[in-house]
Amino acid sequence: MGTSPSTSGGPPVIVVLQGDDRPPGMTPVERIADVRYVTERDLGKQLPDADILFMYDFWSEALARAWPEAGGPGWVHIASAGVDRLLFPALVEGDTIVTNSRGVFDGPIAEYVLGLVLAFAKDLPATLRLQAEGAWRHRETERVAGTRALVVGTGPIGRAIGRTLAAAGLRVGGIGRTARSGDPDLGEVLSDDRLHEALGEADWVVLAAPLTDRTRGMIDRVALDRMRPGARLINVGRGPLVVEDDLVAALRAGRIAGAALDVFVDEPLPAPSPLWGLPNVIVSPHMSGDVVGWRDELVRLFADNLDRRLSGRPLRNVVDKRLGYVRSGDPASSS
Repeated sequence: MGTSPSTSGGPPVIVVLQGDDRPPGMTPVERIADVRYVTERDLGKQLPDADILFMYDFWSEALARAWPEAGGPGWVHIASAGVDRLLFPALVEGDTIVTNSRGVFDGPIAEYVLGLVLAFAKDLPATLRLQAEGAWRHRETERVAGTRALVVGTGPIGRAIGRTLAAAGLRVGGIGRTARSGDPDLGEVLSDDRLHEALGEADWVVLAAPLTDRTRGMIDRVALDRMRPGARLINVGRGPLVVEDDLVAALRAGRIAGAALDVFVDEPLPAPSPLWGLPNVIVSPHMSGDVVGWRDELVRLFADNLDRRLSGRPLRNVVDKRLGYVRSGDPASSS
């Protein structure tokens, strides 16, 4: 790993915002940088000296409050694919480069989505409930091959979902900012202004879009009314993509057949939420991309990007702060 001086002339100062624990495998970084591990309480004290901020605690919303008036570090890296917690005005309007952890979660989330599709089609939640009751109740289940999946969001996670569902025999289409035909992973991609039109054709609606002003609340009462009565909604993107009260109403009324939710407007999902008790809902605690070893992968990605920065090479996964995600085709985003 190369080295270059920080703005102060010494080794780069890296502030790591940790959560309950420190990121693993940081020894190579510590050898060439002044690494300072902080919690939210001390973030504001350390940021003025920082050349780089590693947001290992990607749940934190403390950065906007702690951001120095004179401007923050030149580079902020977050240990998640989503960057909505980072895009407050002072950071967006300043010169700070933002990178994310795009690429770490694609395959695991796609596998998780396929698992949810199969769980619904094969009625696995009911099987587990009946087993716990000691009840022998034969049922017929559904085929997934030949059913139609609409993947909303055409970034790397959405593309991995498309490939994985297609391999299981589903007919896949996509919703993105730009329409195109013959996409290798998502087939026919419609522009997002045609979302409501596309919802009526899907058996499975999978949300994998970033949270932006354009996508917030995209699945509301009107969108839910456009879905088929037998369709299921799967959200592995961000909770606020869905208007939860509208979803609860649609599920209770039987306007859609079910929902699997890994993300929510408020996390942890509050105990009073009716989503906990609805029989046609699968609730999981924002874990769809978290597989054994995922924390080590996050650190390896950050260390690789640090090496790139110190040696003057382009960073991977540079976020367009105005759009809220990494542009497709960014030459350094997949190298």
